Amino acid sequence: MVNCKYALFTGCVAKGAGRELLTATEAVCEKLSIELAEMTDASCCGAGVISEDNPMAADLLNARTFALAEEQGLDIMNICITCQGVHNKTKNKLDNNPEYKAEVNLELKRISGKEYKGVVKIQHFGQVILGDSVLEKMKNMVVRPLTGLKAGAFYGCYATRPHECSDLDNPDSPDEMEKIIEALGATPVDYAARLKCCGFPIIMMNKKNSLALSGNALNSAQNAGADCLITQCPLCHLNLDAYQPEIPGEYNMPIIHIQQLVGLALGLEQNELKMNTHIVNPAGILSQFA
Repeated sequence: MVNCKYALFTGCVAKGAGRELLTATEAVCEKLSIELAEMTDASCCGAGVISEDNPMAADLLNARTFALAEEQGLDIMNICITCQGVHNKTKNKLDNNPEYKAEVNLELKRISGKEYKGVVKIQHFGQVILGDSVLEKMKNMVVRPLTGLKAGAFYGCYATRPHECSDLDNPDSPDEMEKIIEALGATPVDYAARLKCCGFPIIMMNKKNSLALSGNALNSAQNAGADCLITQCPLCHLNLDAYQPEIPGEYNMPIIHIQQLVGLALGLEQNELKMNTHIVNPAGILSQFA
């Protein structure tokens, strides 16, 4: 259908605590005829942590990943918005500072024999869906319209910040995820916390405050009438789903990866998309689409 190929950067979580994300991505891309070449030799993006201690080391790691994709002649597809944000920041830093890029490449060549040329394009799964007429073609492939499902988009910090590295047309008021939700037949729900932080970055340092942030998001979405939240970052998914039983308040809000939502509308079954592995099982709200 779409007939395109990407170098798939899985990120760490999709190979660990969020394996359902990788399963859903592969299943949906197969449906859409998007070929994936997994970047098995790529390293962790650093998630912003490494750059706090050693910016050059972080930039070297990501420049090497970019070089690997360039060697394959492929653009990169991310399935984690944190990875996408970190990659965008690194690419922006290198592409806009030739002297620093040369410095990074000198060290990169010394330690790995590789060079970042600056030609690779980096996109999140959601951007791929929205680009090159894929959205319109996907609409025509919907066999299970999600009519009646009220879904709240949860963007994640790295999708909107910093503005100069964001892929969104308007980081202060984006509508990209809502376009995908609507294309699948569901109803996007606007709620106050959709652009807020889920709290994951401080979960190990200040769990109470971290869960309070997640609770704010759930409460905001619940009060707005959302049946579920849709995430494009597995870290947001972990905080909102895996930790949901520990969040003060009465919540039973299913958290669904954007890939899973697409897969469901394209005719894939919930077990194929590993929805049964979620802490908050979405089977109840999705029973009408079985």
